[in-house]
Amino acid sequence: MNYSYEQNLISRGFPFVCGIDEAGRGPLAGPLVAGAVILDPSKNNFFDLINDSKLLKGAKRLAAYEQIVRGARCWAVGVASSFEIDKHGLSFANKIAMKRAWRHLPIKPDYILSDYMAKVYFETPFELIIDGDAKIISVAAASIIAKVFRDRMMEAFARRFPAYGFEEHKGYGTKKHMEKITQHGPCPIHRMSFAPLRSRLV
Repeated sequence: MNYSYEQNLISRGFPFVCGIDEAGRGPLAGPLVAGAVILDPSKNNFFDLINDSKLLKGAKRLAAYEQIVRGARCWAVGVASSFEIDKHGLSFANKIAMKRAWRHLPIKPDYILSDYMAKVYFETPFELIIDGDAKIISVAAASIIAKVFRDRMMEAFARRFPAYGFEEHKGYGTKKHMEKITQHGPCPIHRMSFAPLRSRLV
């Protein structure tokens, strides 16, 4: 993975190329978080640390995150809450988070590269790329920002709702998480529209 895709866009007159990706579609609890990143090609000494966040674990992901935060031209996140996911549905909430991340950027991008999601539209010129987080370095950087930011949100929720172990499973439907839901019932950040939780209300 390198910066060649973005460099081609820059040569075509789009100096600020933004990558956008999300984290947290699958969990039973917590928000969905989108990241938006405009990398700086003059500060590329850490680009080899960047990869799809799903392929980076622990210290490597955190190291990449810290370098992106310090070295990118700018970055932002957008959050859709569990309430918004239940109210609007997952796909629409995903679009809400991505649009919020884009709008929060202090530099408005000239071109957006986003991991593919059907019926996403940006007023800025954009391209939706299947498996973009595995192919495009700006999208991979956004995936890292989204993942680390969401993990930290779930660790904060773990302090607020200590019975569920959110610091360990980050809201995913692990066996331990399901046992805690059975024991304590859902809490305010659970996604009640998701089947495993919805079935418990019937």
